[in-house]
Amino acid sequence: MILGYQLYDLARSEYGMTIAEAAFQLGLLGLAQFLPLFLLTPVAGVVADRFDRRMVAGLAICLDMTVALSLAVVTQLGMLTLPLLFGLAALHGTARVFIGPALSSIAPNIVPAELMPKAIAINSMAWQIGSVGGPAIAGLLFAGHPSLPYWTSTALLTLSAICVFGIRRLPPPAGNRDVHPVRQIREGLSFVWNDRFLLGCITLDLFAVLLGGATALLPVFARDILMVDGQPVGPNGLGIMRAMPGVGAALVAFVLSVRPIANNVGNKMLLAVAVFGVFTIGFGLSTNFYLSLLMLAGIGAGDMVSVFIRSTLVQLHTPNDVRGRVSSISGLAISASNELGEMQSGVAAAFLGVVGAVLMGGIGAIAVTGLWFLYFPELKNARTFAARYRSS
Repeated sequence: MILGYQLYDLARSEYGMTIAEAAFQLGLLGLAQFLPLFLLTPVAGVVADRFDRRMVAGLAICLDMTVALSLAVVTQLGMLTLPLLFGLAALHGTARVFIGPALSSIAPNIVPAELMPKAIAINSMAWQIGSVGGPAIAGLLFAGHPSLPYWTSTALLTLSAICVFGIRRLPPPAGNRDVHPVRQIREGLSFVWNDRFLLGCITLDLFAVLLGGATALLPVFARDILMVDGQPVGPNGLGIMRAMPGVGAALVAFVLSVRPIANNVGNKMLLAVAVFGVFTIGFGLSTNFYLSLLMLAGIGAGDMVSVFIRSTLVQLHTPNDVRGRVSSISGLAISASNELGEMQSGVAAAFLGVVGAVLMGGIGAIAVTGLWFLYFPELKNARTFAARYRSS
């Protein structure tokens, strides 16, 4: 959040760019984070299936901590430039590509299959609490000094690495280290491509969020569009706005941790993506700051239901020996939907205007839901979370 605001503000103030030109820079920022993910995802999946997933995740978190520390230092010293921000964003994307497959593949190895839906809901709730508190706190810290959010991130990422290293050793699945890495990459891609159920789950999230990435343009709304008492809501308002999808998601995650969805899961996943699109349209049409906050909470709520169901289905419908590779492909889809969604939103904003780009994204998310309902009947026919493979 802070990285995007800094880049947008730097482009407007120091580089003299127009709103459209600076919004396009936000799109390029998403691309800078996505390219490492696109290039390294097959490698990350193989690494997660060949080595101790705990060590892979921990070392990647340490790399991300180094990025946060670098941002803290250059911000503190007033040495920010657009090329430097793009470079550190790419390094952040590199760290994330290894964190995702390793961490997501650990859970089925340490949690019984029958408890996985609740475990994923609790994990999502914890993540959403961070999503709610993080942006709001970051906005307040940024108001104190722009470097404070990065110093705080450095400390928290250090704590995260310590926690991950504290998990018991997890030997890789037997036989994976005897297979050539290139063959493993091909096997992972082939497994997802030939499993229409997994392919439908993964691509639904990819294309829906790719089109509906309204949050990428929040810095524009905070600095130049949404007003309170005649003044732009600024970084503090941006922190609140960025937290609101997490508020909606956290509330839903809490409900799901107590009463997980158990029946008719496929149709509910599709419906949740459509709801995500409806609230995205509502956000684009809103000119009231408080109504916009409500729309953002609705976006988070719809996304949370979709992510909860999809994550549980992907984990329980994937055998352990390819789970790292499948998780990396799923992570690539998530990252593509987020980072490429930012690029798409930036490009669309340059041509259609910021509001037009958001409206187009919401309509696109609803259209994707309808197409996947028709083209992937395996999704709507999914009734329960019953696992097809053992977790160990």
